[in-house]
Amino acid sequence: MMLKRLLAHPLTKGMDIDSPQTTLLRRRIIREKPFLRKTYEHWYRRIATALPDGDGPVVELGSGGGFMSEFIPDLITSDVFEVPGVQTVVDAHALPFADGSLRAIVMTDVLHHIPDVRRFLTEATRCVRVGGAIVMIEPWVTPWARLVWRFHHEAFAPQAPTWSIPHGGALSGANMALPWILFVRDRQVFERDYPQWHIRSIEPFMPLAFLMSGGVSCRSFAPGWAFGACRWMEDRLARWHDTWAMFAQIVLERIPSPKA
Repeated sequence: MMLKRLLAHPLTKGMDIDSPQTTLLRRRIIREKPFLRKTYEHWYRRIATALPDGDGPVVELGSGGGFMSEFIPDLITSDVFEVPGVQTVVDAHALPFADGSLRAIVMTDVLHHIPDVRRFLTEATRCVRVGGAIVMIEPWVTPWARLVWRFHHEAFAPQAPTWSIPHGGALSGANMALPWILFVRDRQVFERDYPQWHIRSIEPFMPLAFLMSGGVSCRSFAPGWAFGACRWMEDRLARWHDTWAMFAQIVLERIPSPKA
């Protein structure tokens, strides 16, 4: 406990994870910690590159703490509660967008907080046009990640029997293993129940950088200028990312519904 207190970022002491003010505080921390900011910039570039070609709205879920709009022009930013700098309040279970109107839905560290992921997937199927996509970066399950995530404040339960999230607040309720459960452990169930979605790619990555950044809860373990060297090292480990990765980029492509 003493070590945890020593490593904790001073701005995070006593914060209520589910408060909108905490989301604003996290936005400040992400921008002010150089190594962490570079980590998010790397994520945003990956997501922007994975977007389908063409015009049409792109919606980000869980925008409050980040700055993805600096990397995707005309991005519609949203969050579960009203936060300064975010355009609209959105419930992932009831998306306020017309049928087939979206080119893509994007998110970082959000899917594993959605309480009823089946309702979200049904809504995404309705709103995202054929040829569109869901692009996300989420925590992943590997031998290394199992060791690290057990010390995280969010729940990490690869053995969870269902896709539902344990009861909790908008941000404190979570299962960090949910994306892996959906797209690896229960992939056959996902493909059976959501045939309108093709898993275009799953790319495990980043075994070190996020850990070195300290995230939003801890002090940084490396200066910003070291990010490039850390990424170089991670690239050298790419062939072993199934063992060492802590995150994955997942791209789902919306395909035509099967004929009845």
